[in-house]
Amino acid sequence: MNKMRLALIAGGKSSEREVSLKSGAQVFAALDQSKYDIRRYDPLTDLSRLVADAPELQVALIIMHGRGGEDGAMQGFLDLLEIPYQGYGVLASALAMNKELSKALYQMTGLRVPNAMAFSRQIAPSPKEIEATLGLPVVIKPATEGSSIGISLGRTLAELETGLAAAFRYDPHVLVEEFIQGTEITGAVLGNTTPQALPLVEIIPADRYTFFDYDAKYQPGASKEICPARLNPELTERAQTCALKAHQALGCRGYSRTDMIVRDDKIYVLETNTIPGMTATSLFPQAAKAAGLEFPALLDKLIDLALEKE
Repeated sequence: MNKMRLALIAGGKSSEREVSLKSGAQVFAALDQSKYDIRRYDPLTDLSRLVADAPELQVALIIMHGRGGEDGAMQGFLDLLEIPYQGYGVLASALAMNKELSKALYQMTGLRVPNAMAFSRQIAPSPKEIEATLGLPVVIKPATEGSSIGISLGRTLAELETGLAAAFRYDPHVLVEEFIQGTEITGAVLGNTTPQALPLVEIIPADRYTFFDYDAKYQPGASKEICPARLNPELTERAQTCALKAHQALGCRGYSRTDMIVRDDKIYVLETNTIPGMTATSLFPQAAKAAGLEFPALLDKLIDLALEKE
């Protein structure tokens, strides 16, 4: 049997490089090497080799996070090389990466989102003006970063000022949202023309974390994850519907994972991950496993979806 020639792309130069490399290594280990001729590329060093190899490659798995990989840049590069890949195209990737634009699309679809203010460094309101509009505490986010990088919680005016300075180090545009205290869940979606919602995952950061920040995401034992989430059937169905609506609002393809907060039976959509973490214990693979799809089979499914004609 001829093996499928597959480009496994991980690394890059974003602030999430190390997470991408770890995910890429676990994907490589999980792929069935009797089915795939796997060629590995790090965009930081291997773009010219990827271009040279392009005529031989049949499909790509983009296992990248943050700018340069999750924002449409790599997708556009592969489009030029005529290599199919899993997940979103350029437009949907760019929209989902931009927290301000994706929030506007969620609202147009009827999804509930936290109240927020978006602004650039040049026209940033003062901490007191933000407090007057949103109250405290608030969550301060760079507009186009992932993995909670640069995100902080502002419980006081001093923390808000510090958080704004930290966020502006990563991005000239910032989103400040009201802090919603509740149950944090994430909803995975899988499929192209007929996407399906997978079981929800409930996320419980350790007591030392005020929210699911970078360390809570990636430090071993820092958070507890429960799948399926401990919601009643009616709330579960509504949250899965929200994940599907967010997926469709952004024009997604293949898969997505939407983070949400549940408070007083209300579901608030936070953001959608275009390339969810892909270690065997990451949130999306956990949801897939709960639906009966083990990690190697999930990767096979993503490759099939990448090659599927619409």
